[in-house]
Amino acid sequence: MPAPADIPSNPDRPADRPAERPADRPVPADSAADNAAGTWPAPARRPTGRDVARLAGVSQATVSLVFSGSEAGSRVSDATRARVREAARSLDYRPQAAGRQLRLGRSGMILLAVPNILGPFFGRVLEGVHEEAGRHGLAVVVSSGWGSATLAEAATTSRFDGLLICSPDDSQLGELPADTPAVFLDADPGTDRARPTIELDVAGGMRAAVEHLAGLGHRRIGRLRSTHSAYTFRVRQAAFERAVAELGLDVVELGVSLNEGQPAARSVARRLLEQPDAPRAVICDDDVVASGVYQAAAELGVRVPDELSVVGMDNVPVAALLAPPLTTVDLPGEELGRAGAAALAGLLRGERVAPVSPLATSLVLRSSTAPAG
Repeated sequence: MPAPADIPSNPDRPADRPAERPADRPVPADSAADNAAGTWPAPARRPTGRDVARLAGVSQATVSLVFSGSEAGSRVSDATRARVREAARSLDYRPQAAGRQLRLGRSGMILLAVPNILGPFFGRVLEGVHEEAGRHGLAVVVSSGWGSATLAEAATTSRFDGLLICSPDDSQLGELPADTPAVFLDADPGTDRARPTIELDVAGGMRAAVEHLAGLGHRRIGRLRSTHSAYTFRVRQAAFERAVAELGLDVVELGVSLNEGQPAARSVARRLLEQPDAPRAVICDDDVVASGVYQAAAELGVRVPDELSVVGMDNVPVAALLAPPLTTVDLPGEELGRAGAAALAGLLRGERVAPVSPLATSLVLRSSTAPAG
């Protein structure tokens, strides 16, 4: 009986064509000349296993065996393996990830799904995810604008080994397949009790912000709150309401869409500050909104912090660059990302993941708050 076509009976048998450098491998065009003509050259074709086989003088199936990482590769002699690998090095050949995925049942990639890829806080989360995922040999793809259907598709197409779902909005939560490894970040622990959820102590951070302003003598506090339904913002709102009630403070609240960025925040802040009895202190649901308050205050001739104290939340890099630097609640995004990636890596190894206590937040005091006049 003849041997199967994909595993040659003699892996050392040369290919039908003699060893040669592939004549059809394109030579990169002269970029300077093309650019001068107003065009960009197409990238050179990537070398294939067939190119390696031609150069090494072996069959394409032998090349596949050499790079398969399976026991079948032991059928290839040491000399042939060395010749194939030398040909691959000279051509800068890299085995395709799709082949490894079929062999191992893994893609080596995980998906980090965030509500807004432009949100600076999520950049901090991605940094932590990327750092920890690299320690486990995982690559990270980040995406935003997803819905429950998109996540379900990502979970069932085998493109990703697992999912990290950060700060989900209620409308984005659907039923994930039971066999999909997934970890929720900054989310309601009741979202899916069968999967790990890692929280931030946003309630403690909000309370610290309110107590700080009350300690400076502010009795009337403005609040620019997110209009989104994500769990994290519901927790912030509940904590704010409890704190101001316990301290007996007056409150003026307006909603703002965080996804619309600083222009929307500036517009809403102007409405707040133009009120006849405008508050002298404002707490914002994130630092981008706080920067919009700065802009509105400058346009209205209101000085920060002499006439208006401002507190943000997130502690993204821009907070320290504002003038004056912004007092804000630090949410440890990098730590959240690392913890999430570590938990997901554990699930992918088939381990049980232990619960993680809510990650501590802290109030970072800078120069944007002052005693009430």
